[in-house]
Amino acid sequence: MRLRVLVRLLQIQRALVRHGLDDFVRATHLYRPFRFLVYLSPWTWFQRSIGVTRGERLRLALEELGPIFVKFGQALSTRRDLLPADLADELAKLQDRVPPFDSAIAIASIEKAFGLALADIFGSFEAAPLAAASIAQVHTATLKSGREVVVKILRPGMREIIDLDLEVLHYLAELANEYWADARRLRPVELVREYRKTILDELDLLREAGNAAQLKRNFAGSPLLYVPEVFWDYCRVNVMVMERIHGVIVNNLEELRARGTNIAKLAENGVEIFFTQVFRDNFFHADMHPGNIFVQIDDPQNPRYAAVDFGIVGTLQARDQHYLAENFMAFFDRDYARVAALHVESGWVPPGTRVDELESAVRTVCEPIFNKPLKDISFAQVLLRLFETARRFDMQVQPQLILLQKTLFNIEGLGRQLYPELDLWQTAQPYLRKWMRMRSGPRAMLRRIRARWPDTLLALQQTPQLFRDAVRDAAQGDVRLQAQDRVAAQLHDDIRRSGSRRDAAIAATVLWLSGLIWLAFSTRIPWLGWSQMAAAIALFVWSRSIRSRGA
Repeated sequence: MRLRVLVRLLQIQRALVRHGLDDFVRATHLYRPFRFLVYLSPWTWFQRSIGVTRGERLRLALEELGPIFVKFGQALSTRRDLLPADLADELAKLQDRVPPFDSAIAIASIEKAFGLALADIFGSFEAAPLAAASIAQVHTATLKSGREVVVKILRPGMREIIDLDLEVLHYLAELANEYWADARRLRPVELVREYRKTILDELDLLREAGNAAQLKRNFAGSPLLYVPEVFWDYCRVNVMVMERIHGVIVNNLEELRARGTNIAKLAENGVEIFFTQVFRDNFFHADMHPGNIFVQIDDPQNPRYAAVDFGIVGTLQARDQHYLAENFMAFFDRDYARVAALHVESGWVPPGTRVDELESAVRTVCEPIFNKPLKDISFAQVLLRLFETARRFDMQVQPQLILLQKTLFNIEGLGRQLYPELDLWQTAQPYLRKWMRMRSGPRAMLRRIRARWPDTLLALQQTPQLFRDAVRDAAQGDVRLQAQDRVAAQLHDDIRRSGSRRDAAIAATVLWLSGLIWLAFSTRIPWLGWSQMAAAIALFVWSRSIRSRGA
């Protein structure tokens, strides 16, 4: 174990103990050899959190440990059905109320990025941050034109902190690979590798600006989702400037209801937005916790979402997108045999899996939750049963789908908060059926032909020349085949020479040993032993000449 990894593990343990989360330490076998070091530290004794609730202690510990831990808390905060209320309330503060860094540092970062004084960049700039999250914080400002904007600035030193925590995660994943029986199925190293790409992408705000611009094009003119405009002239790797939007944060239900918002329609729109992003556009916002989602209610009966923070977006390979859509459709039709067959076809379960047994297991898990509103579904129990099914059938985790699963996790939790009566399946089914028809119908085929027509024309233009070249080669005796014949003949000669060298070396060794034995034990005819050794030398020299001729 590298020293820096060991030190970081001890820091994690110390933070947990200091904030009174000793149970986590006792439950973690990896820490047991070092646990006494923390308990014996007076610095830990005198800095333990006293007089605060367990939710506050957990939140403070995650804030202290850094961005990866904060993001874990953010994800958990969306699932109030899986957490006690006191923990969920505190973890929700991690969405946009992480302690900010000094505004003077933020201003210095902006001025360094632009090479200008702050007053030369903006018409006005609010020093107090509007919101602070794990990786960046946001300030309000106006451009010289008077346009209201928000300025997002990366926290200093984020790359070093994240690199170290990723190294720790990679070390733990390698330990799991070596000592954990389920590691082959759960693929921890691949999961950490996938997560590494995701979180490091968040450190490039130019990439985030590009994501925002793409999502805005995808939903241009949509009544469902509004994406703020990016001001490219004001964007750098560590600074991004976007249009300021106004709306109600999505989990402020009291405000939404007070303003007459159609909550049921808002929840249904959220499902349609998700399926539109995943299947129509294959480009989805993958960090949809409530801190990043607002509601514009200029028309309360037709509320519109507004999204911010586009650092994490996801895409799917065409193959995975196809199998996911087919799985959803089979589930909507209660065709559990098709669900099982798709899992085998996609390689998500081993090829020898009995489809009928997998069908029965899927039916057992899915049938009790079909056509039920969110409030009547215990997803904790569903997840446990799905894990048991996955283990029974040796189902492997698909790292490329982790972002999508995280997004589903957030969306379902958000829907549960907004409108527990929502029937997720019935809401999604019509949209997915429409998408499947559009994808496989005649119009879709014509669109694909039209998209590929330039390449087809280019291939047709090259066909006469390719045909002439083929005829010329045939007239000259099929050069390609002759070349292949020469390669085969060369391979045959190499094999033959290799066998001859081997046989000569064996014979030379036998003769040499025989000559030595004869000289050691025979006193009558010594010349026979010398002749055998001379023959051995001759054979050895001949085998070397075979190698040089082959070279």
